[in-house]
Amino acid sequence: MSNTSNTQNISDELAANIPYLRRFSRAMTGSQQSGDTFAAASLEAILADRSVLDGVDTRTGLFKVLFGIWASAGAPVEDGEKGPRAEAQKRLAQLTNNSREALLLHTVENFSFDEIGQIIGIDGKEAEELVNVARQEMADSTSGAVMIIEDEAIIAMDLETIVAEMGHRVTGIARTRDEAVALGKADPPDLILADIQLADNSSGIDAVNDLLSALGERPVVFITAFPERLLTGDRPEPAFLISKPYAVDQVVTAVSQAMFFSSTETLNA
Repeated sequence: MSNTSNTQNISDELAANIPYLRRFSRAMTGSQQSGDTFAAASLEAILADRSVLDGVDTRTGLFKVLFGIWASAGAPVEDGEKGPRAEAQKRLAQLTNNSREALLLHTVENFSFDEIGQIIGIDGKEAEELVNVARQEMADSTSGAVMIIEDEAIIAMDLETIVAEMGHRVTGIARTRDEAVALGKADPPDLILADIQLADNSSGIDAVNDLLSALGERPVVFITAFPERLLTGDRPEPAFLISKPYAVDQVVTAVSQAMFFSSTETLNA
């Protein structure tokens, strides 16, 4: 294969993984703005020196560069936060080093333990141990009431079971925007788990924005079959986004992360 073809392949692979790099970066930092700053710095570093990808596949290398830049900056979460985000920073300080990041890489981004080891700079066994530690530490740190907005009955029941088994109380299930607003006002949740497209063609995004306007700040996790349509950088994006079809671990991680981080970042329709 010619150098030109190889360079083009790497560029194509980088482009395909940018939305997911941004998703991971936002989840680490808790905000779209700071997450995108680190994602952009990672791409700039690779464009300046492609050798940083040597020894790993392009996707793993991309996340490795991001993690290295973020770690070298002190693994920051935005300074000067108040309210829920200030509480999240206190919780972050109590977690085992790199455990949350390892969990995100494994359950949300689907990296193997060996790949996580390459990204973080440890061996695969250590990466697996970090993931297990993170699951326990985050499960122990937060619990609350969760509202589910989902129009597909089987999926709604599955999500209800997952959330309940995590130790959270499910306030109820809404199938439409109007049902969601009514349910949320009747029993305000600590976290909202919402599908994007609802039964009557109403928008889960609109439902969530209505609820946040009425109830105030609270974390949100969105679910969609087409995450790449939302991870474009063209407008505000959710900090926590689950792809359909999802794995149980993805839901558990996203809900734990959102509750832990108290992220209120959502989409503006």
